[in-house]
Amino acid sequence: MSRVRWRTRIVLWGAALAAGLAVVAFAKLADLALEIFHVASENRPWLPFLLTPVVGMAAVWLTRRYFDGAQGSGIPQVIAAARLSARGNPVGPLVSLRIAAGKILLGTFALVGGYSVGREGPSVQVAASIMHAAQRWLPHRRALRAQDLLIAGGAAGVAAAFNTPLAGIVFAIEELGRRLETRTSGILLSTIILAGLVSIALVGNYNYFGTLSVEAVDAGIILPIIVSGVVCGVLGGVFSKLLLWPMRHPGQSLWQWRARNPILFAGVCGLLVAVIGFVGGGFSYGSGYVVTAQVVAGTADTPWHAPVTRFLATLVSYYSGIPGGIFAPSLAVGAGIGSDLAHLLGASSNVPLIALCMAGFLAAVTQSPITAAIIVMEMVDGHEMVISLMAISLIAKAVSARISPELYQQLALAWLRQDSPRRSG
Repeated sequence: MSRVRWRTRIVLWGAALAAGLAVVAFAKLADLALEIFHVASENRPWLPFLLTPVVGMAAVWLTRRYFDGAQGSGIPQVIAAARLSARGNPVGPLVSLRIAAGKILLGTFALVGGYSVGREGPSVQVAASIMHAAQRWLPHRRALRAQDLLIAGGAAGVAAAFNTPLAGIVFAIEELGRRLETRTSGILLSTIILAGLVSIALVGNYNYFGTLSVEAVDAGIILPIIVSGVVCGVLGGVFSKLLLWPMRHPGQSLWQWRARNPILFAGVCGLLVAVIGFVGGGFSYGSGYVVTAQVVAGTADTPWHAPVTRFLATLVSYYSGIPGGIFAPSLAVGAGIGSDLAHLLGASSNVPLIALCMAGFLAAVTQSPITAAIIVMEMVDGHEMVISLMAISLIAKAVSARISPELYQQLALAWLRQDSPRRSG
């Protein structure tokens, strides 16, 4: 009943509730942005050629001018911040309320422009920033370690964004912290529970992409799992390697030109996103949430080129430097791959392969197989798919690891290298 302990709990619970509210608000704004773009461009196929480059240029200028540190997904920044915090170094350039506000506003703005980005990775940085900011209200600095607050906040971001508390816990272990200590577990669980309760209270106990109803799965699924796992592993590994291209080869002329002309480069990327969307019939615009939800519900079918155009649009969107994540676009690519493979393999139903490839491609890109399997598992109405989802995720991760290093860990190292000159200066 110590006053210090109760003050610590109240601060922690208040920050968790605030993180949940911020993630839910981000989700609502993202949905509104997607609707605005869809309505504006529905009968105006020429509009993205003007709108998308302008939005990209404005978003990059605003990010660099006012919200530096909000670029890209946000997950690498949280990983880097947790490592810096464990060393006792400041983390303000990576997680702060300023960055959280910029992530929400500019991430939403990017979706108004039709960029292929998601809100899930950014939600990790938003929630971690709020939890980090709460440290100043603790009774003393040793009440909770800063890195524990960051890891708990990032996990709560995943849990609230996908409405999957278990995935948040696993993601904290697989990506953010790489280990779960006894003193961390209580903070982690209470933060995820409170953030999740806010999400459920405001938007209901929903499934992120709806529900996939899967009939009984028999031994005939083994060959599709192996084939899909290899295909998703190769494509996901290539995708991850391409995302790391600017970081690993900064001396190439293309990336040197981007460094000298970031605003103009973002405009060119926006034009390419518009071209890809026009050629692909509009299936590559936005996060992929709407189209994938329709495919999952069985109310829409995607053309064979949908995963190709989504793959390319997401790469170009990432290269532009705007705030935005790759979780939802990766799930959309996986759904398209599953639909194509179902036709090629002559499957009687494409639903099992859609579920498998969503998990497989996400696992290959992030190299976090358990998180990927659990996220998709929450959408599947049928426990028969549990082992299949775990199997394809592990196969895809193993194949991807032969092609590319771990995406988020490599990007986190890049942020750490940027921080070293800042501190030495």
